[in-house]
Amino acid sequence: MTTRANFKAYSSAKMNILAESQCYELVMAAEEAMWRTGTDFHDKESLEILKKAGCWVEGKRVRIPAHITERCLRSCQKHVVLCNSRTGARELFIEGNNAYFGSGPCTPFTRNPFTNERHRATRQSVGWATKVLDALPNIDYAMSLGIVQDVPLLVSDRHEFEQQILHTDKPIITVCSDQWGQEDVIKMAEIVAGGEEELRRNPFICLYAEPISPGVHCREAAQKLVMGAKKALPTIYTPCIMAGGTAPATMAGVMVQGLCESLSGMVLSQCTREGAPFIMGGVYTVLDMGTTIFSYGAPELHLLLAGLADVAHYLNIPMFGTAGCTDSCIIDEQAGIEAALSIAMTNMSGANLNHDTGYSEYGTTSNLDLVVIADEVLGMARRLTSGIRVDQETLALETIEKVGPGGNFAAEEHTAEHAAKNYTTRLVNRAARSIWESAGGKTLTQVANEKVRDIINHHEPIPLPKDTAAKIRDIVENAVGHMPGEDD
Repeated sequence: MTTRANFKAYSSAKMNILAESQCYELVMAAEEAMWRTGTDFHDKESLEILKKAGCWVEGKRVRIPAHITERCLRSCQKHVVLCNSRTGARELFIEGNNAYFGSGPCTPFTRNPFTNERHRATRQSVGWATKVLDALPNIDYAMSLGIVQDVPLLVSDRHEFEQQILHTDKPIITVCSDQWGQEDVIKMAEIVAGGEEELRRNPFICLYAEPISPGVHCREAAQKLVMGAKKALPTIYTPCIMAGGTAPATMAGVMVQGLCESLSGMVLSQCTREGAPFIMGGVYTVLDMGTTIFSYGAPELHLLLAGLADVAHYLNIPMFGTAGCTDSCIIDEQAGIEAALSIAMTNMSGANLNHDTGYSEYGTTSNLDLVVIADEVLGMARRLTSGIRVDQETLALETIEKVGPGGNFAAEEHTAEHAAKNYTTRLVNRAARSIWESAGGKTLTQVANEKVRDIINHHEPIPLPKDTAAKIRDIVENAVGHMPGEDD
């Protein structure tokens, strides 16, 4: 007999797409694909590590025996923590059903919140974006929301990180072009943390790499994964795959393909350093046959990632998810529908680190108005999953008896205490029409844009010490770019 006594586990709104038996089938199929088909690794050191571990290596093709995958699953950390960069406080506990949300990286374009111009991302736009992320209460971590393009592209990743670390103390997920960029970013993070060991003990950065679907681990991705493991820093390895394009057209086939790629990266990470903090995940969606885009608004994306969260929970491995994005070219009704659906489903599925909030135009353009709207939706979504507390206090029998039939609960102390716990909107308007009209009759998008501009103009992030900022600037100014494929 099982007694259900845990409020969080049994009274909150959670969602499962897959049964445990289905998760088992998917994992077994992925392990079979990792051995039968294998994946290609284009990095010499990675091939040597995998061969030494007992994998079957022929040229670039690596086939991983199931027992090695199972061993690595056991050694992989089940609990990853990300910290505040200024204080070292441990803030994000990436485990179980804990769901955190942040922006996405690497959009080539951005929408200027003051002019509404769509233009290439710059140092300024990444700084502005990070400032907005820092100010919003429901955004838990920062990604760049742009590829800095007003500097040489081979060193743009250093400029992106500099703008991020200057404008937020929240944890940062950093995307680097190659191992040299990642090495410089880690050096900058170590300066902020107070040393290599301090960063390892209380990491505020999480590294990012991804394979090329289907089944290719390019040189740069594998090298970044190996470096992350050697440094014992949290590293995300996440395929971005399209059903019917770079993966089978069936939802189960997509998941097998994605798991094969992500778990192959996990094996490389664990064979490099047992216990290295690794985060699986993916952006699993469909190739939209009408437009040929990689769709961020398709319901299949939400369905696949909720299913992937089930598999991650089954494996007890932290997961990187996707939410708060749209295929729409402007922030309109379509954007609101797509972003809200993804946030609600993702929060209920319990994926751990969820990115791409603020993506529009199927991931090509960042939009800060959408980030602000998504922050409001996140507050509502978290209220949905907080559940209904049922105990002697909340049943309120004494208060019901005191007020009696025909009475009014508004002046009761019990009401004052508990009504304050209801979600309070910051952006959504609930006023009567006359009040809304007297305030200007503004749309939600207009209100969001005003908030973005106010944050950029007036919000002051906690600054870095001047000497620390100067050391970071020195690394950025002296960064050396390397052409793709260039040797050490």
